[in-house]
Amino acid sequence: MSEKPTSFSIKKWSQDDQPREKLRDKGKSVLSDAELVAILIGSGNREESAVDLSKRILASANNNLNALGKLSIKQLMAFKGIGEAKAITITAALELGRRRRLEESLDLEKITSSRSVYDIMQPLLGELPHEEFWILYLNNSNKVIRKNQLSKGGITGTLVDVRLVLKTALEFGATALVLCHNHPSGTLNPSQADKDITQKLKSAAESLDIKVLDHLIVTEKTYFSFADQEIL
Repeated sequence: MSEKPTSFSIKKWSQDDQPREKLRDKGKSVLSDAELVAILIGSGNREESAVDLSKRILASANNNLNALGKLSIKQLMAFKGIGEAKAITITAALELGRRRRLEESLDLEKITSSRSVYDIMQPLLGELPHEEFWILYLNNSNKVIRKNQLSKGGITGTLVDVRLVLKTALEFGATALVLCHNHPSGTLNPSQADKDITQKLKSAAESLDIKVLDHLIVTEKTYFSFADQEIL
């Protein structure tokens, strides 16, 4: 009586070893090239897991992604477990990587002063008839890696979710924040609520080693900076 073939399904692995779950939970940088290719192909064959098959494919190209990208669809299909769809997926992914290298790096806006924040945010907030609260997420070079509208409210105020601010900061690896909202009335005086939310965000961020560098109140023609006025 013949034995049933051993299953090499990734689904039966420890969750820590499953490439998709590993990327989700630990980040893309911890995955090997073979694990990333395994995510693309999804499954191996009866003798090999997706990762083992991916290792063999990479070995055929001397473990060099540039060389792998030069393999034709037909050459990829020579590996057992790689059909046309999987071969096309690998080819497309490597072509995207090649095109990414050719594109110029994104020139991120750098925050050097409160004025630079105003120059970025005034076009977004300066003439609005209602109040909005935005967060600028910065990297360790004080360059803006993300701008988020946190909330949109009436002319008298808006709501700020501290947990959402910090969740987004962690997701994008931000090391500093700049808070920003507008006063449609044109007044530059911060309200007690403005001061309270600034301190609340600052305290919460500090627990995660994230700095709140400033909080700007933006109007059509000018701004108020908490940092410049030394009330941050």
